[in-house]
Amino acid sequence: MKQLLLILALALAAPMAEAACYADYKAKQDNPLRLHYGVAELPDAACSKKAAKAALAPRLERGDWTLLNILSIFGPEGLEERKASAGQYFLRY
Repeated sequence: MKQLLLILALALAAPMAEAACYADYKAKQDNPLRLHYGVAELPDAACSKKAAKAALAPRLERGDWTLLNILSIFGPEGLEERKASAGQYFLRY
C-alpha cells in the first residue's frame, strides 16, 4: 500500500515540476527612444514579479535594453494570446 501511495504522489507531482513560467514585460532603449513589449521564459525559481525582474533585467541589458516593468507572470496557457503582440520579442530574451 505504501508503494502505491508513493507512486501516486510522484505521478501527481511530476506535471507540477515541469510547469513552465513566463512573463510579459516592457523594455526601452535610449538615444533614440525605442520601446518594446515582449514575452520571456523564466526559470522555475523566478515565477514572481520580483524574481522575474531580477532574472530578466540582465538578459535584456545584454541586448542594450532596459527593463521597465513586468506586466504579468503566467503559464504556457497564456503564450498563444500574447504571441502576436510580442512579435520579434516573443521568447527572444
